Amino acid sequence: MIFTSLKHVAIAVSTLAAMYIGLLGLLTTPWFQAHVVYLHAISMTWFKDLNVPEVFGFLHNQVTPLNIQSGAPETLYTLHTLPVELYRQHEDELLAQPSGFVKDWESRLTFRLLLDGSDARLVIHFHDAGGTVGSGYRTPNYRAVSAGQPDKIHVLTFDYRGFGRTPGTPTEEEIITDALAVVNWALNVASIPPSRILIFSQSLGTAVNTAVAEHYALQIPAVIAGTIPILGPLTKIPLVFDYLRSFIRDKWSTNTRTASYVRASEVSGSRYRVTIIHAEDEYDIPWRHTPVVFWHAISGTLLDGLDGYEYVHQMKSKIRKDLGAAGSVVEWKTEHGIIREEILKHGLHDLVMGSRAPQSCHLQLCVSLAEDAAILEVSACIYSHIIHFPLPAMDHESQT
Repeated sequence: MIFTSLKHVAIAVSTLAAMYIGLLGLLTTPWFQAHVVYLHAISMTWFKDLNVPEVFGFLHNQVTPLNIQSGAPETLYTLHTLPVELYRQHEDELLAQPSGFVKDWESRLTFRLLLDGSDARLVIHFHDAGGTVGSGYRTPNYRAVSAGQPDKIHVLTFDYRGFGRTPGTPTEEEIITDALAVVNWALNVASIPPSRILIFSQSLGTAVNTAVAEHYALQIPAVIAGTIPILGPLTKIPLVFDYLRSFIRDKWSTNTRTASYVRASEVSGSRYRVTIIHAEDEYDIPWRHTPVVFWHAISGTLLDGLDGYEYVHQMKSKIRKDLGAAGSVVEWKTEHGIIREEILKHGLHDLVMGSRAPQSCHLQLCVSLAEDAAILEVSACIYSHIIHFPLPAMDHESQT
């Protein structure tokens, strides 16, 4: 009996080990790796037509589907959402226009309202892995973003290549290219001043946004690096771990890019605001990653040779504000900017995007923007963070 039981246990362990080794083997192939990291083949909008935004709860012709060029011949499937109060003011004219996908976006009333509105703000949304622009909590989040100023805040969201109606295969380099193409479209094709543009995104999208923010701060190509959690069990075997890491094609790390961005802003004297938000009940990625990101952001402000980690730890205990059931807040202020860590008690991974905390963050930026400021807001990091990155004002042509 004991021998039989041990035999069954050995078979089960051997089977699981073989499956794990097989999975690691598959992960060394670019095709399988891309599908695991980006989940782009899972649309989560089955049997729904993205060209009919009304199925997601929008008003008729409130949302305009279009394509934005990202190189040649790549195009990115995009949705432009009109703020609801502005829609109400022009409802009759909007209802008279043709519905569905448009090629002549310049002639559409929705874009004229964006371009001609001196107080209009454009929030560019970078979504997370998996799904499309219409999946899950994304469409309610667009409405939540716009609700802060329902007569001013437009939302522009798009699918990276390989996602939804956007053709192609996602890679780190191509996704960053797509994100830069959309920002470039807003700045140089739609001719929207940088002071009226903010970026709001979730999970994977913030790793992309970090690269975009650093690109504009440093004006150099974005290159980022990081790890994949599935290799965690092998960290105690450095030779095997490092060998398998060499097969990772797309490597994302918000930590080093956030520090680089803050450091560049401090050196250039550009004003900035970085806000990191995470919910304690987040089960996808533990909230304790947030203090690490917070530390990396602050490290960009510290002088070389200063025992930064201990110094920051001591200062945080002094300046932390306990908000009770709402969580806690720490603000680190320098001459040029503010770095804010906000730990919520509740919010999970997706619901936090529609909560009042991130809405308050980007609304505060919208209200406080000076006419000559150029600020992009980067929100909802790899660990459900919200991060705001300001950029120095510059000629549109120099930003491409």
